[in-house]
Amino acid sequence: MVTINKGEQKFYVGDDIKDPTAELTFNKSGKDKIVVDHTYVSDELRGQGIAGKLVEEVVSYAREEGKKIIPLCPYVKRKLEETPAYHDVLGEQ
Repeated sequence: MVTINKGEQKFYVGDDIKDPTAELTFNKSGKDKIVVDHTYVSDELRGQGIAGKLVEEVVSYAREEGKKIIPLCPYVKRKLEETPAYHDVLGEQ
């Protein structure tokens, strides 16, 4: 099981500074939005559901902060749209 860490405007696996093996990056937009712009999972972690876990983390974070997610990353957009449990944090672009 991998550990997902929270960094400055990102969630990641591995080393935050040198070379994370997986990450989801975002920016805050105004008081009520989080713009997710990038998701990456290294070859060594692919197929383990890590990208989905990164999305879970940003969804939890959005709920805690009372924010909506604007998904610019195609993977995150698809995941949020296809998962009814995430529709409460899906914002409009």
